[in-house]
Amino acid sequence: MCKDLVKDDHMRNEKTSSNKLKGADANVLPTKKSVIVAYVLWLFGGIFGLHHIYLHRDRHAFIWWCTLGGYFGVGWFGEIFLIPEYVRDANEEPKFVKSFIEKLRTNQKPPYSGKRFLGQVMIGYFFGQLIQMAIPQTTIVGIDWGFLHWLIPLFIALGVWTVGNIGRERGVLWHCLVASFIIYPVRYLIYDETYTLLLTSIISALVFDNYSKHWLRSPPVRRGAAIRTVKFTGALLIYFSIWGCYIGFNGTISDGEGGEVHIYEAVRNFLASAWWSDMVQAFKDTYLYAQHHGWYETWKEIFESMDVDGERNSYKVLGVSATASQAEITTAYRRLSKEFHPDKIKDDTQRAEAQKRFIEIQQAYDLLSKMKSNRRRKNKQFQEDEAIVL
Repeated sequence: MCKDLVKDDHMRNEKTSSNKLKGADANVLPTKKSVIVAYVLWLFGGIFGLHHIYLHRDRHAFIWWCTLGGYFGVGWFGEIFLIPEYVRDANEEPKFVKSFIEKLRTNQKPPYSGKRFLGQVMIGYFFGQLIQMAIPQTTIVGIDWGFLHWLIPLFIALGVWTVGNIGRERGVLWHCLVASFIIYPVRYLIYDETYTLLLTSIISALVFDNYSKHWLRSPPVRRGAAIRTVKFTGALLIYFSIWGCYIGFNGTISDGEGGEVHIYEAVRNFLASAWWSDMVQAFKDTYLYAQHHGWYETWKEIFESMDVDGERNSYKVLGVSATASQAEITTAYRRLSKEFHPDKIKDDTQRAEAQKRFIEIQQAYDLLSKMKSNRRRKNKQFQEDEAIVL
């Protein structure tokens, strides 16, 4: 078996030299990958499989894209101790190669892995469920699209096969594909789509595990960035287009009364609402304002309108203008404090509201007084600094 590996490596080197001469993508020794970089990508983009893309594990990255890190981060978090092994695999380090050769000597084919088998079943079930949700449930352009349910076993098999071909294990598609189409007709006996999808996924994974999978004995061919990008992007486009079909044809949301409204109808109604029209008009007005006054003044105006320091709201609470003096603010505060003082409210039902209003008045007065005091101090300091300038 070791001789076979040496022979495969020799053939690979010859193929590399030939590819170099032809200008094609050469399966040269991989660029050394860093454990630190892999961990950084895992931490900040792990749910989208960025570390797997970095390590040329594109199938693994695609699964992470589809499931947000292996079912909302569960698989992503479980990789925290596996990344060093992934890096050794990507670098084809002698330690990894030696360990891999030992596996080849011990096992003629990859041994059963409960983790991988569960992943095949879960992804197969998920892909089958996704295509089932995307099939239009109503007649469109006079056609009943229900016959597309025969795509379900195809996507189940694709899910099982994709997981089965991650890493140093490989297997052909047609074994699990045939198994899926053979077992899928039980839907006419079970009459429960959930059990049908689950059973089809399990049988497809069992067939793949027993008849299809084998070791990837030669180092994986490392394609160029362009080819990898095209393939990965194409797979994602198919995936998201299926989600788009579900949202466009069958997706619904609940209204305030518990009824269901199609998502496309909800979007159409939202775009026709006064709220959306006002927001669009606000963006247009902002753009026109920026055209005349510049973007710096526009952002300054937007920031001030957000009233992050609470000054504008305080003026509103006290009922005075933004140019009011400290004396006017104090007068308004005393008048409103007497009017809304809780001790002067006899009605118990109104006392709680008066208490709330009284606290708002007190807070507004304190805020404005403090801000004006700070401004007077800064102005005084500025004037003193100006006075000593020669």
